Amino acid sequence: MVLLVLAQFIRPERSNPPVDPARTLSATLEVPAPVQAILDRSCTDCHTHRTVWPWYSRIAPISWLVAHDVEEGREHLDLDEWAGLSPYRQQKKLDEICEEIEEGEMPLPVYLPLHPQARLSEEEVATLCAWATAERDRIRAAGGAERPADEDDDGDEEH
Repeated sequence: MVLLVLAQFIRPERSNPPVDPARTLSATLEVPAPVQAILDRSCTDCHTHRTVWPWYSRIAPISWLVAHDVEEGREHLDLDEWAGLSPYRQQKKLDEICEEIEEGEMPLPVYLPLHPQARLSEEEVATLCAWATAERDRIRAAGGAERPADEDDDGDEEH
């Protein structure tokens, strides 16, 4: 019991960095209202700077897990920093979005019991994948198919 009480003093970072609207996914790509609604409902808590931190994110050790999941989510795909990705990386991320939701890996299964509204129906998965594929093809047609020389296959700059 003492350890549980002491654990409450170890607070993870639960921040929401400022959002530059010009750098967001919706400012960079064509995002129809139905797609935006799905993204807002199922993706923004972990993949944007607009996380709604639930009450249980203040209680250790759950708070550590929630903060870690949000940090990892933003690291893998930050919809509020979309403009910072090269066209090549944007295409790869759009492919990954579709792949992750088709395989049921996103939203995270551990997230869904307390956030059932985030669950994606088959129709919503199809809608997101159709949109992601169309946007990927649009970027490719605009000349974004080549991987930049200073970028490795994971999208990190080579040093």
